[in-house]
Amino acid sequence: MFDLFNKNNEKEKDNNLFTNIGALLIHVAKIDENYSEKEKEIIKKTLLELGLAEDSLNNVFKKSEQTEKNSNQILEFTKEIKNKDEEFKIKIVEALWKIIYADNVSDMYEMSLMRRLTGLLYLDTKIVGDIKNKIINSSNK
Repeated sequence: MFDLFNKNNEKEKDNNLFTNIGALLIHVAKIDENYSEKEKEIIKKTLLELGLAEDSLNNVFKKSEQTEKNSNQILEFTKEIKNKDEEFKIKIVEALWKIIYADNVSDMYEMSLMRRLTGLLYLDTKIVGDIKNKIINSSNK
């Protein structure tokens, strides 16, 4: 009985993490005021790649949209992510750059937000820049 409670509690904790990741990705997608289906697909794919169970995807995505809509700052989205390992954070940064370049352009608001997120996630600016270049180069092919 206690094991079942712990599993449900753990799943809820994971879903909260994925809800915050989704909200962060959605926030970045909306910052240029062009929240497209392509960006939604990138977000959903990223959540699955990070380990979200497929049967939870639609529910978590809807909660992420609501969380992002009701929030006025990104700190609450990043507080759990910053404690994850670097590989996990790199996957999120890759998704962020894919979202930014989904329309093949980036604006000053997107760039400013990425600089802030680099600091909030405790990532090296060179790593973030290398990821950006990788995404730009792969989208130009």
